[in-house]
Amino acid sequence: MSATDTTTTPLTRKDFASDREVRWCPGCGDYAILATIQTLLAEVGARPESTVFVSGIGCSSRFPYYMDTFGLHTIHGRAPTIATGLATSRPDLDVWVVTGDGDGLSIGGNHLLHALRRNVNLNILLFNNEIYGLTKGQYSPTSPLGAVHKSTPMGSVDRPLNPVSLALGAEATFVARSIDADRKHLMETLTAAHAHRGTSFVEIYQNCVVFNDDAFIQVTGRDTKQHNQIRLTQGEPIVFGPDGEHAVVADADGSMSVVPTAEAGDRIVVHDATREDPTTAFALSRLAPTPDRPTPFGVFRDVDAPVYDDLVRDQVARATAAKDADLRALLDAGNVWDVA
Repeated sequence: MSATDTTTTPLTRKDFASDREVRWCPGCGDYAILATIQTLLAEVGARPESTVFVSGIGCSSRFPYYMDTFGLHTIHGRAPTIATGLATSRPDLDVWVVTGDGDGLSIGGNHLLHALRRNVNLNILLFNNEIYGLTKGQYSPTSPLGAVHKSTPMGSVDRPLNPVSLALGAEATFVARSIDADRKHLMETLTAAHAHRGTSFVEIYQNCVVFNDDAFIQVTGRDTKQHNQIRLTQGEPIVFGPDGEHAVVADADGSMSVVPTAEAGDRIVVHDATREDPTTAFALSRLAPTPDRPTPFGVFRDVDAPVYDDLVRDQVARATAAKDADLRALLDAGNVWDVA
C-alpha cells in the first residue's frame, strides 16, 4: 500500500510534522500515536507529497492538521467514503483514515462497514477511548455497560461494540489492535498495516486523561499488563502471563477461553492470522468484549483479496477500450424517457 520513493533523500519524523501547534489535552494518548505515525512514514520511505490523511469529527480528527502531508478534515463519520473516492481515483497516493469510536462507530458506522467489506486500498486507524472527548464526556458506542458519564448519569444500558469483532464480521482483510502507551508494539502493528494491500483496520486503545482516564488500566498498568495482555505472534502458541502461565484454548463449541497452561495440553491455539476463514480470528476477538480482563493485541487477520479500487479502475479501462465506447449512447440507453 505504501507510496515510496527510495531514490530521493531519506526523510525523518520532522519532515512529516506540520508547523501547527498540537492542541490536544496534556497527557492525551493522541500525542504518542502522532509521533509513532510520523516516525513510521519516514522509516518506510513514504513521501509527504504522496500521502493523505482523511478524518471526520472528534479529537482524533485533528490529525491532518499536525501532519505535513495532504489532508482532508471532512464531516462526521464520512471519512471512509471520501477516502474511498480518493483511493479509487488516485492509486499513486498513500491514503489514511483517522477516526474515533464515536465518529467511526456511531454516525460513521455504515461508512466504515462498507469500506471494510469492499477492501479499499487504505489504512483505517480507529482511536478508541470509550468516550466522546471533543463534546466533553458523553458515552460512546464502545463504552461498557454501566458506564457513568455526562449523558448516562445512571449508567449506560447500551451493549458496547467491539471494533475488532465488527471489522472481522465485515471480513476486513487486515485487522489489528494496539495501545497508545506501547510505542514498540504500535510501531510494529502500524508497519504491518501499512504493508498490507487492501483495507487495513487498526483499533488503538487511546487514553482520554480528562473524561475517561485509566479506562484501559487493566491492560496498561505496570502491575496488571503482563497478566492481561495476550500478545498475538504469527505461528506461535497463544500463551501469556509473566511466566507464560496462561493459555488460550479452542473449545468444542467454536469459542475460545483462557485456562492455566499446565492444563491446556494440545488445545492451545497456535495463532494464524493468514487463515482465509475469519471464524477463528473472530472467536479470538470475543475473549474480551471489554478490556477489563485478558485482551488480545496484535494482528488478528492478514489475508490477500481483490482490492476494490483495482476492480473499479479495471472496469473503467475495459469500458473505455470497448469499440463502441460512447458516453452519450451509454447515458441514453436503457430505461430513459423525455419529459415534455
